Amino acid sequence: MVVVNPTTDRKLSPFRLPLTIEGTSLDIAGMYRHGTGIPLVFLHGFGSTKEDYADVIHQAPLGDRPVLAYDAPGCGATTCTDLSIVSIPFLVSVATAVLKAKGIERFHLIGHSMGGLTALLLADQQPNRVASFIDIEGNLAPEDCFLSRQIITHPHDDSRSFLEEFAERAWKSGHYASTLYAASLPHKVRADAVRPIFESMVELSDEANLLNRFLALPLPRMIMYGEQNRSLSYLPRLADEGVELAEISHSGHFPMYSNPVQMWWRIRAFILGAGK
Repeated sequence: MVVVNPTTDRKLSPFRLPLTIEGTSLDIAGMYRHGTGIPLVFLHGFGSTKEDYADVIHQAPLGDRPVLAYDAPGCGATTCTDLSIVSIPFLVSVATAVLKAKGIERFHLIGHSMGGLTALLLADQQPNRVASFIDIEGNLAPEDCFLSRQIITHPHDDSRSFLEEFAERAWKSGHYASTLYAASLPHKVRADAVRPIFESMVELSDEANLLNRFLALPLPRMIMYGEQNRSLSYLPRLADEGVELAEISHSGHFPMYSNPVQMWWRIRAFILGAGK
């Protein structure tokens, strides 16, 4: 067996970034790589962390690109003094501040689930800064709230108990990678952040006209989804309006866990096709 190590210039370096957003103190835990060309900015989903995208270092065609990923407040190693404030609009403000701190003006944007919704609102606010947008299972319509809507359909007064029961339901769901996802939830999410994040996701999905806002973006766009979700009602409309669809086989909501090889192949091809 031949073991290939990433070269030094392709490695990601961890960083800490103290910020104050809307009066709340944050200590962002991120990873970054210097490079040339338009940077790649990754936003992870609920119950995940920046490490979902660490294998970017093994994508040789993207080896020269700057890379930024970080843990959202309430997730991973990032700390936040007031978890009750963590909504999707707040996460957009955090993304804007992190991009400013890292000196990133224009970027390719890749977001999964919660990160996809955050990325959509960021691109909607600042479309001229986004070179391309890959939305991986991000919310575009009410039907996408099969996880977040559980804050309404399975209410619980205690945040820790809700998270435990949410993880148990995910563990038993039988969807691709859901058991793996459920096992890591207690280690990756702060319970007190769940309600404000989920309520915000549901409200935006139900009322914020997300699909039309996505379609109005004046930039190359891809929707990536697992084969278990190929029945999403809006996919034909996206295809008709020129959005690239990337169905990942043997996968559901978490292609980075179930079929990362195909996921990364589609990401590489799309970014390279979108230009420098």
